[in-house]
Amino acid sequence: MCGAVYNSAIPDMLIRRIRLAHGLRAIVLLAFVGLGFTTAASAADWSIPEQHLAHKIVAVTGPGAVALTVDNRSSLGRRDGQVIQSGLRAALEGLGIRFVKAEQASATVSISLSENSTAYVWVAEIRQGATASVVMVSTPRPEGSTATHEAVPLSLRKTLLWSQDDPVLDVAVLEENTAVTRIGILEAERIVLYRLQSGKWQQEQEAGIVHGRPWPRDLRGRIVLAKDRTLEVDLPGVICRGSAGAALVLNCRDSDDPWPIVPAALNAGTFPIFPGAGAPSVTIPQMGAFYAATRNFFTGAITPGVGKFKNVSKFYSAAFLPREKYLLWLFASTDGHIHMVDGITDQTSKLDWGSDVATLKTSCGAGWQILGTTYHEETGDSVRAYEIPDRDPVAVSAAVDFSNGEITALWTEANSDTAIAVVRNRETGRYEAFRLAVACSQ
Repeated sequence: MCGAVYNSAIPDMLIRRIRLAHGLRAIVLLAFVGLGFTTAASAADWSIPEQHLAHKIVAVTGPGAVALTVDNRSSLGRRDGQVIQSGLRAALEGLGIRFVKAEQASATVSISLSENSTAYVWVAEIRQGATASVVMVSTPRPEGSTATHEAVPLSLRKTLLWSQDDPVLDVAVLEENTAVTRIGILEAERIVLYRLQSGKWQQEQEAGIVHGRPWPRDLRGRIVLAKDRTLEVDLPGVICRGSAGAALVLNCRDSDDPWPIVPAALNAGTFPIFPGAGAPSVTIPQMGAFYAATRNFFTGAITPGVGKFKNVSKFYSAAFLPREKYLLWLFASTDGHIHMVDGITDQTSKLDWGSDVATLKTSCGAGWQILGTTYHEETGDSVRAYEIPDRDPVAVSAAVDFSNGEITALWTEANSDTAIAVVRNRETGRYEAFRLAVACSQ
């Protein structure tokens, strides 16, 4: 057939078809070439952070046999994740690392590819025998890209504990087995205890709160079940202590004593800075903060202080994260900023967070998470879990939303692994109390 084409005259129509076919082929070829150039131009060069992280790792491990894992917790796609993993392995091999199974390794290295709003953050947790250390690098996010967290490694779950029309300041869980069975509700003028019976909450008893001065307009308060099973209540200019046993006995007095801002389970304890045997530990002091008796915030005076800081900016709430040899404190200040205080510096960070933050100690992720709130005027407030490898928070959970809800309080519970969020529905005016817990599974 081809011979017949070459040996016979070619009509004009056939010539036009052949020319058209060649033209289309050229257009397609140019399109593929152009696509190749575009892809090449937009592809990120990860070699510099790969080399930097590899050098930091080998500075700890030295050359030798290493078991390596790489976990992509960022918005980077699978292809980029594979490219980075290959690059890291090549960079480490170039520095004398041999990859073996965990049982044959002299060190294990777990690398997490994370991110924040401006940069990718890569964190390597290194374990050698009984010692552990952390190294990290960051690289700027390409201009125009945004962080998405569709595959966040943890989940934040909310459980409704209580709902009522009268304002709720705080809720304490007093008894629980597989479910919560007894709670204490802190209101402006009283504490009420309830027990779950036959699937319904029944009021057990109540006790009034005695105070000599009028409450401030925006009243805040805390109720905590202490280790000795007594109730501790902190209110502006007033402290109450009582028994939550068979008879609720409450003793209140005027006081300017500081409010505790460390969960009872962590007070004066020593804890690892991340999960795993051999991880370095840090001691958490019994930190207290002085509350402004006529306002709705802490004055900034703290005891015993954070390093050289005995005073910080006025703040609404505080949280902390253990670091090797120190604690990193986060204060949601009245100036609208999050202040990160490490004992030497006070770094101001303009995060899109509200006035409530809290610390959780869990068995998930890095072992410690920060709950941060976000204000939404139209849809209602939300809470999200974060980890902070250095000074840049990385979202590790999707947001938990409160439809038309305004968060009025967020406190870590005494057990330290859950938090209580009190929410006011802006449409109905009702108050609801939720327990927030981090789950390790996605």
